[in-house]
Amino acid sequence: MAAALEILFTASFWVAAVRIASPLIFATLGELICERAGVLNLGIEGIMVAGAFAGWITVYSGGDLWTGVAVAALTGAAFGLLHGLLTVPLGLSQHVTGIGITLLATSLTYYTYRLALPEVTSPPKIEAFRPLEIPVLSDLPLIGPALFAQTPFTYLAFVAAALVAWLLYRTPLGLALRAAGENPDALEAQGLSVTAIRMGAVAAGSALMAVGGAFLTMSAFNSFFFEMVNGRGWVCIALVVFGSWRPGKALLGAILFGAFDAYQVRLQGVVGDAVPYQVFLMLPYVLSILALVAVSRRASYPRALMVPYRKGER
Repeated sequence: MAAALEILFTASFWVAAVRIASPLIFATLGELICERAGVLNLGIEGIMVAGAFAGWITVYSGGDLWTGVAVAALTGAAFGLLHGLLTVPLGLSQHVTGIGITLLATSLTYYTYRLALPEVTSPPKIEAFRPLEIPVLSDLPLIGPALFAQTPFTYLAFVAAALVAWLLYRTPLGLALRAAGENPDALEAQGLSVTAIRMGAVAAGSALMAVGGAFLTMSAFNSFFFEMVNGRGWVCIALVVFGSWRPGKALLGAILFGAFDAYQVRLQGVVGDAVPYQVFLMLPYVLSILALVAVSRRASYPRALMVPYRKGER
């Protein structure tokens, strides 16, 4: 028991927790932006896969790391525009369209991978982002290595969370975006286009999702392999609800899930073979579901979420 508790007070545990949370932060923020504008984006899983591949293949082909991030974001935005086109002006089912986007993005990624690397049996490696220690701050006990000795990509995730919060609550664009998900009729009455704002939000949110996928191939690992996203997209949808559609709470939820995941890996080493390893793999998801149930009962979702808007209709 003591050994299990000691894990929580080690720097390596918190370093791993923040690293695991980083791609979730990007993708959760992306989903949050979409839903705040009134569009549920179930294409998140496939968009993360596409972003992971797009960023990796760009660097593998000779581009630098930040170019890879930009290409991943553009890839995500392209799928977001497709999702937005089908769900916003055409008003098709957001559930069905989102799942279709996931299948399309995943299939296209696998096809492109096999087309580009037909003879490869093991994934080629790239030079990924390296940890960048911030002087003085990285020397702080426990919190220093966790927050100030990560890769630039992780720092970007926290900056993105702050920027999204600022945009949503401190800018006219954020007010319009929230109105699109709460009261689109009032937004249209102000002379603003609900369609344009929703389309833009889905494209921007999908770009962030793809950047979250790119984190996996360019910061967490240094290669692309099938199944690497491994359900993280669905976790991010739950984290949006856990965070009550607020960036700050969603950020904390991502770190909490990262801590659960990092803890189960280390707990396996403490317990050994006494408990089947599948129980440990299940642990972060079970704890996340319990946390989600506890919080979601008080959550207030955007009132126009998943409600198609057609100008002039009531």
